[in-house]
Amino acid sequence: MPSRRAALPIALTGLLGLGLLNILSCQSQPKPNGEPAATAPAEKPGAIELAGVNTQDLTTREKEQWSSYVTELLAPCSDQPVSIAQCVTEKRKCEECLPSAQFLLRQVTAGKSREQAEAAYRLRFAAESVKPIELGDSPSKGDADAAVTVVEWADFQCPYCSMAAPIVGSLVKRYPGQVRVLFKHYPLPGHEHSEKAARAANAAGKQGKFWEMHDLLFVKQSEISEKGIEGFAKELGLDMKQFAEDWRSEAVADAVAADRKQAEKLGLRGTPSIFINGRSFSLEQFELTEELDPWVQLEIQLRTGKPGVPSAITPKPMKATEAAATSAPAPAGG
Repeated sequence: MPSRRAALPIALTGLLGLGLLNILSCQSQPKPNGEPAATAPAEKPGAIELAGVNTQDLTTREKEQWSSYVTELLAPCSDQPVSIAQCVTEKRKCEECLPSAQFLLRQVTAGKSREQAEAAYRLRFAAESVKPIELGDSPSKGDADAAVTVVEWADFQCPYCSMAAPIVGSLVKRYPGQVRVLFKHYPLPGHEHSEKAARAANAAGKQGKFWEMHDLLFVKQSEISEKGIEGFAKELGLDMKQFAEDWRSEAVADAVAADRKQAEKLGLRGTPSIFINGRSFSLEQFELTEELDPWVQLEIQLRTGKPGVPSAITPKPMKATEAAATSAPAPAGG
């Protein structure tokens, strides 16, 4: 997979229409070593077939690789201590067995190593990978009772966050009534004005325009500065006296600090960091433009019993910004 530390080589125009770019992230801390996924007793058969999984397009090597995963990794339901393959074959009472086999097939066709595939499987299906997320009164859009809750931590000066914003935000319209999106701040120390920008968004929120400021900060990312932010507030028609008071208020600063503290408690290392129903959609493991929708669709199906089918709405690309076209991700520690 591409390095998360590589400089961003292209602008944003046309990004979302391509559906090919792997969105990376701005770094805050070095990544830890992962733990191996739980495995079933080794069966080591040759290539196998499972009903509901189409392996016809796999090469011989890929099919053997996928077969080893589904026969060696334990089924995702803790009350079914058998391999994924046995769980599917015997039609055990585990709704996630077949989806997990299909998920591993996608990891193989994406060219991921065994370590990467196992780490991805653990994030997506292991019970211990679900983290408690305090939603609080974070800005949100979508139905509060939606089957899927997406929480994103982002930094307004992170170019990768500006790329991810329209994709994540579009989930609410593409899965109406089924997805809720919440935003939390994680201003990184290496970005000079990100703290000011985070507070400005919350200050705008006090006048009912959080998402308008959110969008403007990302669209005009290269213009972010104290003077630039004041210009954004005027552009949004905010009460400037009230905005100035809120922007510098202790309450707004505390709200940003609370988001950052929660991010650190969860061990987040950079932005954007995305959680879907408490599971980390790690951008070290998953491609946002390719794997977000299958993840959300499966989550809808598992929670409602009905397939998650997106509407025909296409996310609008952000305008190309100088920051996105020229910035590299922040190094470890900033």
